[in-house]
Amino acid sequence: MKLYLLLIIALAVPGVAPAESGSTLLSEQGSRNYIRMSRDQSGPAALEVSIVRFARTHRTDPVEIDLVSAVHVGDRAYYQELNRRFRDYDVVLYELVAPAEGEVVESDTRVLGFASALQGGMQELLALSHQLDEIDYAAENFVHADLTPDQFLESMSNRGESMFSLFFKAWAVAMSTPAHERALSDYELFAALLSGDRPRAFKRMMARQFNDMDRLMSMLEGGENGSTLITVRNQKALEVLQEQLGVGHRKLAIFYGAGHMPDFAERLQTDFSLVPVSQTWLEAWDLRDPTGE
Repeated sequence: MKLYLLLIIALAVPGVAPAESGSTLLSEQGSRNYIRMSRDQSGPAALEVSIVRFARTHRTDPVEIDLVSAVHVGDRAYYQELNRRFRDYDVVLYELVAPAEGEVVESDTRVLGFASALQGGMQELLALSHQLDEIDYAAENFVHADLTPDQFLESMSNRGESMFSLFFKAWAVAMSTPAHERALSDYELFAALLSGDRPRAFKRMMARQFNDMDRLMSMLEGGENGSTLITVRNQKALEVLQEQLGVGHRKLAIFYGAGHMPDFAERLQTDFSLVPVSQTWLEAWDLRDPTGE
């Protein structure tokens, strides 16, 4: 159960970490560049997600593309900070399997109905806000950069995929993890249920599970040809990015779930000749104990 909850959640005081060179900024592999749990002297402090800036440094035509990682349920303050930052971009390319035109609505139930229900349940369990309720998708600089429901379903059908198969793969990852390597025990789950601060207890447990995300995303990618969930949707976003660059925009954000970012980072470097130049971490979930214990 825990691993496919990660699929739902990740499919957050700001600080900038300047890079000495593009080759060392993203030195770690996979999603750890984009989502992490930070700690302080008293224990877990926050679940954090990053903004990684890519730029052209060798051309007279400067371009800045920020990969703005998201978790789909988070603290309201996290989404407020994102709304503030988004005003500074020419264009924000956003993730949402929804019609390309018209008012932004909840994702089509044919596509992610079960996922949406789980997100709602996690939002209540963790006492967090939902991204769709907090982000200003009506902003003039927001541009849809994802598949429509029909495109999503057609791609999955052509690839022999289904939402059930995705969740089955997540279950398989969980079952293949040796018991001594699993970050969450039945005892911890029971203790969280009995905790006097249940939302914080569950948030701390879920934050620890993101260490497993790379294995999960690797399996969901579906091998050499990738998957609809990551590869095809990322290709669509980068097609929209190319269109926006073509009309003259030079400071853009790609606002997608943290699990999408390793693939985006590779494509920005190989296909767009961009290099990572800086990294900012935002606090998505406050995990601190208000009593200081």
